[in-house]
Amino acid sequence: MAKRPSNRVLQALHLCMVRIRCFEEAAGKMMENGKIPGALHLYVGQEAVAAGIMQHLSDEDQIASTHRGHGHLVAKGGDFKPMFAELYGRATGYCKGKGGSMHISNMEVGMLGANGIVGGGPPIAMGAAFSNKFRKTKNVAIAFFGDGASNEGSVHEAANMAALYKLPCIFVCENNGYGEYTSQANHQAVQDVADRAAGYGMPGVVVDGMDVIAVYEAAGEAIERARKGDGPTLLECKTYRYFDHVGVRGMGLSYRSDEELESWKKRDAINTFEKSLVDFEIVTQKKIDAVYKKVNSEIEKAIEFAEQSPYPDPSALLDNVYSEEGA
Repeated sequence: MAKRPSNRVLQALHLCMVRIRCFEEAAGKMMENGKIPGALHLYVGQEAVAAGIMQHLSDEDQIASTHRGHGHLVAKGGDFKPMFAELYGRATGYCKGKGGSMHISNMEVGMLGANGIVGGGPPIAMGAAFSNKFRKTKNVAIAFFGDGASNEGSVHEAANMAALYKLPCIFVCENNGYGEYTSQANHQAVQDVADRAAGYGMPGVVVDGMDVIAVYEAAGEAIERARKGDGPTLLECKTYRYFDHVGVRGMGLSYRSDEELESWKKRDAINTFEKSLVDFEIVTQKKIDAVYKKVNSEIEKAIEFAEQSPYPDPSALLDNVYSEEGA
């Protein structure tokens, strides 16, 4: 039986999920109000996955994210100010306003970037894992992808190579049941993506992605296995996104029912976790309320920072894009 996480870890998991939820809800509101340009793919509902995994990682461990990547960066230690600035397309953003939502990154904390290409992250994470092994470090790389991306050849190729060379790479499928607007049942024959792990020659684990402790424990085992040199694991987290594929209101497509959405919300990872924390007297409701107040205050200041920041100068268009010969 796994040892119960310490109170410090439990509170850190809660704070992480709250930071993701509040950030994403605020970002969605800004997009809907026309203040943030372009499309945002929001992580609301899936917070337990990023929080449970990232608690085991240091800044030297790497992650390769997806188009739904804000939550991953928040959980990896991203700061609200440069994150909002990046979404606003401002020069003070993590990518100097050039990456935007789907290509946001922060190498200092090991976040190798969100990725607008479906299935584009696993080969990057696998490459980082190869480097970790070559340099004889104990660092691991996490490849995030969705159930839709699990059908992409890039994912299979990365998993095959990682297993062949026993690379310290964990493949995390955030199975929210939909590839954009297509249900899993209509785009693949398997119910559990983790079943495909056998074909690569690695363990496949299915975990309740709405239970942050379950994710934390399963991720801990997979990461420890990778650090010991025993190779990769395919970790499938069954989760759900509350908002549409893009934005909050989406395109008004009737591809899922209100009943389905509400049934998942009844199992909300944050609400159920908070109830447990109070029931077991880990924290009080007053302390929980204080967490939200502090996080929302940080977000208000970050949005103000972003809105007051300058746009990138046109002369800097090619800076950090192309390398100079001999540089």
